[in-house]
Amino acid sequence: MSQKRVYLFGNGKAEGNAKMREELGGKGANLAEMNHIGVPVPPGFTITTDCCNEYYQVGQEKIMELLNDDVMAAVKHIEDLMNCKFGDAANPLLVSVRSGARASMPGMMDTILNLGLNDEVAEGMAKKTNNPHFVYDSYRRFVQMYGDVVLEMKPVNKTDIDPFEEIIEKVKKESGVVLDKDLSVEDLKKLVQLFKAAIKERTGKDFPNDPIEQLWGAICAVFRSWMNERAILYRKMEGIPDEWGTAVSVMAMVFGNMGDTSATGVCFSRDAANGENLFNGEYLVNAQGEDVVAGIRTPQQITKIGSQRWAERAGISEAERVAKYPSMEEAMPEIYAQLNGIQEKLEEHYRDMQDMEFTVQEGKLWFLQTRNGKRTGAAMVKIAIDLLHEGKIDEKTAIMRCEPQKLDELLHPVFDKKALTSAKVIAQGLPASPGAACGQIVFHADDAQAWHADGHKVVLVRIETSPEDLAGMSAAEGILTARGGMTSHAAVVARGMGKCCVSGVGSLNVSYKDKTVEIDGVTYKEGDYISLNGTTGQVYAGEVPTKAAELSGDFKELMDLCDKYTKLQVRTNADTPRDAQLARDFGAKGIGLTRTEHMFFEDKKIIAMREMILADSVAGREKALAKLLPYQKADFKGILEAMDGLPVNIRLLDPPLHEFVPHDLAGQETMAKEMGVSVEDIKRRVDSLAENNPMLGHRGCRLGITFPEITAMQTKAILGAACELKKEGKNPMPEIMVPLIGTMYELKQQKEVIQYAAKEVFQEYGIEVEFEIGTMIEIPRAALTADRIAEEAQYFSFGTNDLTQMTFGYSRDDIASFLPVYLDKKILKVDPFQVLDQKGVGRLIKYAVNEGRAVRPDLRCGICGEHGGEPSSVKFCAKIGMNYASCSPFRVPIARLAAAQAAVEE
Repeated sequence: MSQKRVYLFGNGKAEGNAKMREELGGKGANLAEMNHIGVPVPPGFTITTDCCNEYYQVGQEKIMELLNDDVMAAVKHIEDLMNCKFGDAANPLLVSVRSGARASMPGMMDTILNLGLNDEVAEGMAKKTNNPHFVYDSYRRFVQMYGDVVLEMKPVNKTDIDPFEEIIEKVKKESGVVLDKDLSVEDLKKLVQLFKAAIKERTGKDFPNDPIEQLWGAICAVFRSWMNERAILYRKMEGIPDEWGTAVSVMAMVFGNMGDTSATGVCFSRDAANGENLFNGEYLVNAQGEDVVAGIRTPQQITKIGSQRWAERAGISEAERVAKYPSMEEAMPEIYAQLNGIQEKLEEHYRDMQDMEFTVQEGKLWFLQTRNGKRTGAAMVKIAIDLLHEGKIDEKTAIMRCEPQKLDELLHPVFDKKALTSAKVIAQGLPASPGAACGQIVFHADDAQAWHADGHKVVLVRIETSPEDLAGMSAAEGILTARGGMTSHAAVVARGMGKCCVSGVGSLNVSYKDKTVEIDGVTYKEGDYISLNGTTGQVYAGEVPTKAAELSGDFKELMDLCDKYTKLQVRTNADTPRDAQLARDFGAKGIGLTRTEHMFFEDKKIIAMREMILADSVAGREKALAKLLPYQKADFKGILEAMDGLPVNIRLLDPPLHEFVPHDLAGQETMAKEMGVSVEDIKRRVDSLAENNPMLGHRGCRLGITFPEITAMQTKAILGAACELKKEGKNPMPEIMVPLIGTMYELKQQKEVIQYAAKEVFQEYGIEVEFEIGTMIEIPRAALTADRIAEEAQYFSFGTNDLTQMTFGYSRDDIASFLPVYLDKKILKVDPFQVLDQKGVGRLIKYAVNEGRAVRPDLRCGICGEHGGEPSSVKFCAKIGMNYASCSPFRVPIARLAAAQAAVEE
């Protein structure tokens, strides 16, 4: 690793820059960059991400020893620029200690403000500033944060409130005040002593008085927070590697809580929820940054238009708004003008929507952070297309700016407008993250997980969310909070996840103990249904029906851009005309997999199918197949018609026959009556189909080889449907795929059956239809002998679900019993059934593609397993020269974007 462990910044100079995210984390790199471009940033230093990894390798004592000289020199650097001294009672310097990984992880790791205070420093600072209220407010905040983050004093049970908040509420009650800011100096001093006593009693640890000891405690706590539960979970959700580590940035404190000319806030250069090109944000006068994001006080709007929109939603008159809730634009016009100028400068510099934190200390504006803002899927697309239109980015950058997985959010249902007219609005909050959510109320994150695991849809209702609630927020359909603004933890994290969220609903009275929420005199219990409209901030009683989302013009423009650059086509997996049409509407260029077995489970079809399976002679089977033929033909006709002019790849029957037969007595009695045999005969035949390992048993092409009449019937149904469509003036393009082959001879035998049946169909209809015969490569031996197989196959389709199963030797139905342990012990980085294993399974695929094309240069190759809609797997397919990836209809836009990004990355 590089020997330089600490990088300085301040006074318009910095040792780092924006390109050093890997070393300095996103926060540290951007603090350095803001110095370079003339943005006012308090001086400080950043400890590199490598030191975080070193911390876990060598331990706390050793890392302190390795960093000591550099950190002490860096503290001196801040002292010199701020003209004050760390730990000095007469002229003290206080600092903040913040985390910052190279990928944004809002709220997942720890921050400590006002570090450096003790009784002597506080007394000296009060004399120096002549503002004891500010000093002791800062002191009680510091003890509270340090006690929580470093000394780990937290609630014991989920129903308990925060132990520090409990003490604050008690002191406020004794003093007869409602807001924290109205506590007297004596109250604040009392809080400091009560906090310290509670820490000693609860943790057995003394609160450290030495500022240097405080600093090391905080730095090491930030390193530890990289491995806290919520950070680990967030990294798993976002695909952030554990080995990246977090940097630590230490900065001189600037104070937003020094009185009415001081403030703190969070702002966005564009709307993170819908992408509107409108500067927006929230601020609090006489407060510190945690107050805004924690949602403890509901903040005011920065812009006048934002304030007016907020008041309209809240039902507040313009006169009352101006008097009680003025925007910063109105209340602090000079500061607002500076803030607006800097946010424009930062967006222009980074050429992306910025999420910024700032503090105003006695009329002077300081920036504490800027980063590319988290945004919803809809905002992501709109911002990328708007920046393209504004000439700030080019087409390729617009494509790369969009995360494929986030497109999923745009395809989620929205409330039916007709249903909304009769829905009962029970509360109004802030539209923190758009979308529609409906579910049963739960109050705790672990309950949300448990209910979700049991198949329930839930809405997580909290007074305010904290980073500890991440797993529950992920499991919930939507999030509803009583406190917090548009920049609170709940709002920022929900937008990042694409979850519907309504925050700041002041009328909620939540009781965690009773598991109830009271809204305007009506009590709702755990398990009651509510619906949230994250676009308007309205909360409805009961379940409100939803409908499919309507896609914007920006979405279409992005998809058109993808088509301009992509080389890999995207098809869909579809078994019904409805799915085929939906995928076509999403831009699918054909069907990569139609599973014929999914068509057999309707009443009349399943009886005919069972009759065929349970027949004990070829004649009996052919009689049953004759009944199935018209059903199959009608199904295929609908799908081929929906995909008219585009290829449709139909897989012949694949699953083991025992999956179709009746295992219950009633079903067996029905079949006995239908076939005119005894129930005992049916039961005996069903039992004879049982296999010890059916996934490796009598399935796939083995069925067609044992019972060639099945292959013949399916071929006649496919090509009969195509002939009828051709006579109607349509352009059907069928492809017939033989599944689960391991040798070339299996394919050759099935191909002969298909060609013979095709000849019969074409003679019957007096017309011919072009079609292709290919195979599914899903057995490792097939991949290894692809050159032989390509002699017979016109195309390869890689069935990566089975290929993964057989390459790893993992049963995809049973992997859940050991996968969590494998992920935890880093044996596997991801679930190989969700993300294609490029080193093993991918190597087989690449080998098969190359070997097949050596024999048949025009061999078309595609992928049709679940991996066909997973972005990194799609990019792999593009990289090795595949022709298409096929996925479920709703994942088609995701795969199209991933394929375009793969082409741009080349």
